[in-house]
Amino acid sequence: MKLDRIDIKILSELQKNGRITNVELAELVNLSPSPCLMRVKKLQAEGYIMRYSAQIDIAKLGRTLTVFTEITLRNHRQNRLRAFPCRHR
Repeated sequence: MKLDRIDIKILSELQKNGRITNVELAELVNLSPSPCLMRVKKLQAEGYIMRYSAQIDIAKLGRTLTVFTEITLRNHRQNRLRAFPCRHR
């Protein structure tokens, strides 16, 4: 799928506010709501939009807990390392 300027604008607006309504998004990208929603669904289906998330104010949560973890692998071959379920952030 080749992205056009409207697709890029949709992605940009969703990055700013993932909770924006489709009607508001459509107005910002100069589309009517139905074609805008179709584009968003296509961007999701094609993997451009992976998920929606919330940014949390950690300070408002109060006390925090830091956990250090050590993991040891018996085998450090590349195929084993790739198979290890790890997410880098």
